Amino acid sequence: MSAFKQRAIFDDVVGELSAALFSAFRRKDQRHKAETYLHGLLTTVGRKTIRNIAAQVGGSADTEQSLHHFISSSPWDWRPVRAALTGYLEQMSSPQAWVVRAMQIPKAGEYSVGVDRTFAPHLGEMFRGQQAFGVWLASEELSAPVNWRMLLSDQWVSDPERRGRAGVPDGARPETPDECAVAAVLDTAQYGSPSRRPVVIDFRRGNPHTAVPRLTASGVPVLARISSSCRVTVADRALPGFGAGALPARRILEAVKGLRRPVSWADPAAHGATRTSLVAAIPVSFPSPEGARPRPLLLLGEWLDPSRPPVQLWLTDLTQLPMAALLRLTKLTHRVDRDFAHVGTTTGLLDYAGRSFQGWHRHITLASAAHAAHVLTAENYVMGRAA
Repeated sequence: MSAFKQRAIFDDVVGELSAALFSAFRRKDQRHKAETYLHGLLTTVGRKTIRNIAAQVGGSADTEQSLHHFISSSPWDWRPVRAALTGYLEQMSSPQAWVVRAMQIPKAGEYSVGVDRTFAPHLGEMFRGQQAFGVWLASEELSAPVNWRMLLSDQWVSDPERRGRAGVPDGARPETPDECAVAAVLDTAQYGSPSRRPVVIDFRRGNPHTAVPRLTASGVPVLARISSSCRVTVADRALPGFGAGALPARRILEAVKGLRRPVSWADPAAHGATRTSLVAAIPVSFPSPEGARPRPLLLLGEWLDPSRPPVQLWLTDLTQLPMAALLRLTKLTHRVDRDFAHVGTTTGLLDYAGRSFQGWHRHITLASAAHAAHVLTAENYVMGRAA
C-alpha cells in the first residue's frame, strides 16, 4: 500500500475518532484544542510535552500558553471523553477483555502529583515516581487504554499543602495498589458499556480474597493472577485435597498433574507464533465461614515444563468457559505489554511534565486517544481498508 493511502487511512481514523470523542465539548475552541493536542501527540518527535507539542503544531508562545491552559486549568471533564473512547473501541474492534496494567512513571522531583517511592511489579524493584493503573480493552489483534487511576499515598492525601498545590480532589483517599486497580475497573464499569468484559488483573502481591469479591459483587467477571501461596479450598469431592480446608494453590495443582491438557495459543510477543502449554482447571472456592455458601471459582494452572512447577496460577469466576479459552484470555497481558512498549511510550503515556492531578488526567486521556488512533490505523493498514 502506498504512503498516500496510508496517510489517508491515518486521516480517516483520526478524524472519526476526534468526532466521536470531542463532541462532548460544548465549546468549539475546546474541540479545536483537543484535536490539535491529539495531532501533536501523534506527530511530535520525542517527548510529548506541551512545549514540544506546541512547537510541532503552531510554534508560537501563544500556542504553548493556550495548550497549557487547556490541559492544566481548563475545566473540561476527562471522564466523558474516556467513556466515548471506550464506546468507540467497542464498536471499531472486538475486545475480548479488560486488562489492568500497572504503569510506572519515573520522576526526580517531589512536587508532581503522586510522586513517591514504591515497588514497581514490572520492574521487580523499588522506584521513585508516579504509579498508575490503566484499564485496557484488549484482543489478540490490538489493545488500547481507556481509563486510568493514579495511586496516591497517605502523604499526598493527608497533607493539605500538597493536596492544594497539586489540585488533588477533596474526595481522594490513600489506596493500596490492589484498591487502586479495583477502583479503576469499577470506574470503567460505569461508562455504560453494553457488556462488561472479563477483567484480567494481577493480584500476586495483594489480597485476592478481598479484591476478587469486590469485582464479582459488581457484576464484573474476573480472571485474576495469584501467587502460588494463595490459599483456596478444593470444591470437587473427587479431587485430592477435598475436605482438607484451605490449601496453597500450588499444592493443589501439583496434586492434579494427571489432569493437565495441552493448549495452543498465539504469542503476540513473537508475532503470533503458536505456543503450547499444559493446563489444568480445578473447581475451588475461597475459605468461607461455616454455613456460608462459597462462590464457585476455578483455579487455573499453566505449565511450560511438565517436570517443573506451574509458571502461572489464576483464579476466575468464569467457570463455564473452557480452560483453553481462559488460558488465551490470560495471554492478552502480552498483547498489552507489547502495545504499551511499542505504541504507548511513543504517544505520550509517560510524558506529562506538569505537576497537577487534573493536568495529568487530561493529558493521559488524550494520550490514550492517540494510542487508539495509532493501533487502529495500523490495523486498518494491515487489513487494506483504504477506500
